[in-house]
Amino acid sequence: MNLEDGSARRRRGAVLEAALLEAAWQELCDVGYGALTIDAVAQRAQTSRPVIYRRWATKAELVRAAVEHALRREEAEVPDTGSLRGDLVATMRLANGRTVTSAAMLTYYLGSYFQETGTSPTVLRTVILGDGPTAIDVILDRAVERGEIPRGRLTPRLRSLAFDLYRHEALMTLAPVPDAVIEEILDEVFLPLVTTGGEA
Repeated sequence: MNLEDGSARRRRGAVLEAALLEAAWQELCDVGYGALTIDAVAQRAQTSRPVIYRRWATKAELVRAAVEHALRREEAEVPDTGSLRGDLVATMRLANGRTVTSAAMLTYYLGSYFQETGTSPTVLRTVILGDGPTAIDVILDRAVERGEIPRGRLTPRLRSLAFDLYRHEALMTLAPVPDAVIEEILDEVFLPLVTTGGEA
């Protein structure tokens, strides 16, 4: 059976490309980068190797495109609950419910990809999403405008601290981060450091 003449021919353009990228992402999540093969992706997508190779010349190119597809699919509006703590809790809960929960999970799936390409999760994220404001930047800047965080208190390290701790927990457990742990990260570490009651 020539799959290229069947289902692949009926799917064209953006529809076909999305199906290929989704198949590559699902294969990556199931077996990781090292064990992923173009044949397996083609079988999952019900198409053929040439259909994939016409779009991406190497496995690394396909996987990078699949990660970009997954990350952009999971982009969501930044929660605005009216408080810094509420925004952070809501954002971390949203991350728990997504397929792509954090850069830590990408590290788990893509370990050999980073070795092969000489990149890192930070480099990959910057290449895919750019270096513009992140969700945490939006949340923290709103908190400064509301007066919850003193102007000038936030350093780059403090800006990333809450989600650095969240990603570490996700990597160590490979599971959604429980609400109790989210609250510990915020109430015992992050908020005391950045709000008016803490010491920078």
